[in-house]
Amino acid sequence: QVQLVESGGGLVQPGGSLRLSCAASGFTLDYYAIHWFRQAPGKEREGVLCINSIGSTNYADSVKGRFTISRDNAKNTVYLQMNSLKPEDTAVYYCARGVTVGCDDGYDYWGQGTQVTVSS
Repeated sequence: QVQLVESGGGLVQPGGSLRLSCAASGFTLDYYAIHWFRQAPGKEREGVLCINSIGSTNYADSVKGRFTISRDNAKNTVYLQMNSLKPEDTAVYYCARGVTVGCDDGYDYWGQGTQVTVSS
């Protein structure tokens, strides 16, 4: 059974950092891309970053230089390191499994999301 479980969200002050985790089970990371998305209240879902066995793809210009994506195959977990956080980064963050190893081929399974709130 495919499952994705996000964790690591919380309340952080502007300029702070958080590391989100996406723990995968029921499949092996090597064969699939993993995407991070976010959705702020009243806004459309936004792609943030994607990682696969080749490298990573950045979807959102707003996070370039601040967010990085990585993975630990031994733990079957993907991480989203978020630095220099801004209030506009406040959103529910979701990870999703790609349909294939490519970052351009859509997604099929989603986690439940983790809330990130950036506020003083």
